[in-house]
Amino acid sequence: MSQSSPPAATDPTGQDEVVDLCRDLIRIDTSNYGGNEATGERAAAEYIAEKLAEVGLEPQIFESDKGRASTVARIEGEDRSRPGLLIHGHTDVVPANADDWTVHPFSGEIADGCLWGRGAVDMKDMDAMTLAVVRDRLRSGRKPPRDVVLAFLADEEAGGLYGARHLVDHHPGLFEGVTEAIGEVGGFSFTVNENLRLYLVETAQKGMHWMRLTVDGTAGHGSMTNNDNAITELCEAVGRLGRHKFPVRMTKTVRSFLDELSDALGTELDPEDMEETLSKLGGIAKIIGATLQNTAAPTQLGAGYKVNVIPGQATAHVDGRFLPGHEEEFLADLDRVLGPRVQREDVHADKALETSFDGALVAAMQSSLKAEDPIAHAVPYMLSGGTDAKSFDDLGIRCFGFAPLQLPPELDFAGMFHGVDERVPVDGLKFGVRVLDRFLDQC
Repeated sequence: MSQSSPPAATDPTGQDEVVDLCRDLIRIDTSNYGGNEATGERAAAEYIAEKLAEVGLEPQIFESDKGRASTVARIEGEDRSRPGLLIHGHTDVVPANADDWTVHPFSGEIADGCLWGRGAVDMKDMDAMTLAVVRDRLRSGRKPPRDVVLAFLADEEAGGLYGARHLVDHHPGLFEGVTEAIGEVGGFSFTVNENLRLYLVETAQKGMHWMRLTVDGTAGHGSMTNNDNAITELCEAVGRLGRHKFPVRMTKTVRSFLDELSDALGTELDPEDMEETLSKLGGIAKIIGATLQNTAAPTQLGAGYKVNVIPGQATAHVDGRFLPGHEEEFLADLDRVLGPRVQREDVHADKALETSFDGALVAAMQSSLKAEDPIAHAVPYMLSGGTDAKSFDDLGIRCFGFAPLQLPPELDFAGMFHGVDERVPVDGLKFGVRVLDRFLDQC
């Protein structure tokens, strides 16, 4: 890493820059349609590389396939003998239908104190906060205590095969010496009362089985009786699965979260009574509810090519998620509910993760949050989805979700993920910059 010159009097701070950085990233349409169909990732990688090079870093862009680009850079720490820290984020987003939105999803408009657009919370906010903090620190000559590797990745929204997985499999040396990491969907606030704000740090995430279901039947004329209709058989199986209630299973992370929340609310939370428990969780109920059990959500159906032809095959896709330690139970339940006629195959599968909520890195998260919010209290939680942490775990890197945001109590944060009118509070972005800056001093 080359050294940058001392900051000029007119140099912006990280808080000054973060909104414009996030807005610029939102305006780069990086929609990921699955498979190898994506847009804009190369443009985003080049934008990020330019911003890092401006402050003296030497970023590298890696393409796993045409246009599927990720940017990686290493910042030298004060003590290079210490294990390194990885800060990772993804630049791709899920698609958005502009007709459904109040503002255009790639306009990066500011309204009602928020920055609006696809990726505002998933996860160009963290990308922008990381860039803002790094640029400010390097302009002012402030090295982190240890090496920090920055990775801005392609393809997370479709499983990371063209992003994190590609780098881990083909360029593991980029992460040499790294033992810990922070990434998305953690560090956001949940206001309990005027004296207490919980900040949820992700220490676990469910595993995934994205799967295709297939039923073969007897093709024939639509006007005739057919007792071997593939569509009928598949729809009945999908209906059973969609309505199935998987049993509640208490992992150590969820148990710890519920214990912390019970203390905060002054009331016992019963995981066996989901309705009563979730009614007390407000805007985070959608995230937490799915961590009490395995889940399987039917998401696509396909069959036939003409109205008067009974097809010989019908297919469906299901987003399956399993709790740490409960993969075998999940698959057995699936097969039992679906029945023998349904063939099941994975489209994409990945493991569950769980780590403990302790150590110096956790202490740095807690203290940096407390310094910026006196009523902050960090607690562990499990993410109902998955992130690129699954790939980095294969390198022995201990991963956390820590993208700090202080949120207004009324904001439906969980609904922002992959939802319509995704937005992030401007003040929340600036808060995140301050917290991350303190965190890097202590990590």
